[in-house]
Amino acid sequence: MSSHAPQAPQTSGSSQPVAGTQARPQGAAEPAVARQFVNFHFLRLDPAFRQLPSQEKVAAREEFLELFKQPAKGLMCLTYSTAGLKADCDLLLWRISLSPDDFQEQTRAINKSRLGGFLSAPYSFLSMTKRSMYIDKLDPFHAPESRTHIIPGKRKYLFVYPFVKTRDWYLLPLEKRQEIMDVHIRVGNKYPSVKLNTTYSFGLDDQDFVVAFETDDPKDFLDLVMELRETESSKYTQRDTPIFTCVQMPMEKMLDQLF
Repeated sequence: MSSHAPQAPQTSGSSQPVAGTQARPQGAAEPAVARQFVNFHFLRLDPAFRQLPSQEKVAAREEFLELFKQPAKGLMCLTYSTAGLKADCDLLLWRISLSPDDFQEQTRAINKSRLGGFLSAPYSFLSMTKRSMYIDKLDPFHAPESRTHIIPGKRKYLFVYPFVKTRDWYLLPLEKRQEIMDVHIRVGNKYPSVKLNTTYSFGLDDQDFVVAFETDDPKDFLDLVMELRETESSKYTQRDTPIFTCVQMPMEKMLDQLF
């Protein structure tokens, strides 16, 4: 399945550079698109925190909120609630940066906070953006930036899960995999309200991919997953759990849910 990218602008056929740009020497390679590191960091609050005196909880809350008012330069951090939707975690930090150092620096600040002493991380998935090797024939203007540069947070709901393909899948000829993926992509394009962000974890984490679907209509995502189960590609799925249903929410509101 693929996300939808805006159609690339048509050129006039002129050899003159566009205003505000420099002409690229003939034969020169396209400039490399910076790939991003992506981290889905799930946190759980120890219920013991709720037994603290009100004054201590308020102070811890205000200190924690300060950490998210001005994130580190270059770090994108979106916050989602999983409270009441997943038993073993309460919130998600969807973090995107050009360096994993930014994830560790923010984690360090969280751990040193008063609230951090009551937080654990039952799940944390690390991945990177990468251009898909499969061609989406229904989206011929699929720009490299649409897979190597994530623009998240435009929809209320986020569905996240780690994804592992069987080894038999990777041993199939590329032409056969493309044929199977053509059907998979065709199904995905029937649900334009669902935006897919596929990131790659090979060698970085336990899974092959982390997939994150954004939508304002959970029923569309449910119907999409059901239909994908009937495609040949599903035969090569080894693992696609746990699945997390997340609701985009400001940190302040999430803390109100938990205290």
